[in-house]
Amino acid sequence: MRTTSTPTAPDFARFAIGFDHRDRARLHALIDEVLDSERWSEGEMVTRFEAAWETQGDAPAVAFSSWAGGALAALQFAGVRGETVLCPSNTFMATPLAALGAGADVQFVDCSREDLCMSFADFEEKAERHRPRAAFLVHIGGHIAFDTAQIADYCAQHGIFLIEDCAHAHGASWNDCKPGTYGDVGIYSLYATKTISTGEGGVLVSRRPEVIEHARAYRNYGKPGYEVSGLNFRMNEFTAALGLVGVERLPEIVAWKNRVAREQLDPKYPNRLQVPDGMVSGLYKYIVLDWIEPSTGRVYDEPCHRIMGHDVELPGSDWVARNHSCVPLYYRPGY
Repeated sequence: MRTTSTPTAPDFARFAIGFDHRDRARLHALIDEVLDSERWSEGEMVTRFEAAWETQGDAPAVAFSSWAGGALAALQFAGVRGETVLCPSNTFMATPLAALGAGADVQFVDCSREDLCMSFADFEEKAERHRPRAAFLVHIGGHIAFDTAQIADYCAQHGIFLIEDCAHAHGASWNDCKPGTYGDVGIYSLYATKTISTGEGGVLVSRRPEVIEHARAYRNYGKPGYEVSGLNFRMNEFTAALGLVGVERLPEIVAWKNRVAREQLDPKYPNRLQVPDGMVSGLYKYIVLDWIEPSTGRVYDEPCHRIMGHDVELPGSDWVARNHSCVPLYYRPGY
């Protein structure tokens, strides 16, 4: 009797949280430190996590309980209430919703087909038309937006506060420059699916000391002096322990994903998104400019300007939504 077997997916194609289970003992030891300290919030573990993030990200870091907390802190510092914030339409709704939550008017910018990120040509046109107080630049999929330097230079010359949405960009670099260091501030996400995950959480980075000072006050109700009108976006000590373990593994995770991508995926997908020389993608998503299955979802299925009903023509964003896929690629050490 002949039997047939169904081919199984390779290990890297099966979903996995970005946690190396070889680090369980290390994590348990850190949690024991927190338990022994009798200080579960505003303690030493958050400080250690922030220091580790600064080392890998080349900019001072402030830990938050969510990406949204960091974004709101940055937007408040920029003074966007009653002002315009430019935002790419090809992003997660968290980006424009943060600006709306900070009291700003959102105007959308188109993306480039080459990198799925904000187009400098359309950004310049929208900036001249709307005179924004601030702008979001979103690094989609794990690489740095190709027009980052042009957009950052324009913002610096025209007094536009530039917020880099680095939610996907853990471990990326371009000629050794890290996400979040081109503009005024960068915001990372530590959500459950991210390259470094703490379940929930976020990190704000900035080379501007006054931004860092504002962010530290904002996440803790404006304490100690209450000059900043903040809320509670503190990261707790247990979450920080998990984040510390993750950030220590980040270089290995990025190298592993890039090795598997070059060896296993690139030969199969000639129409993949390709980054410029000198750039390293953290490969949060392995993006192919075709509609294929299986896919881990699109980035994104529907542009934000359509979700929010904005009457604006953004042909690049509409094209990207219909013409890309994300091939499964999950960190599984030992493969």
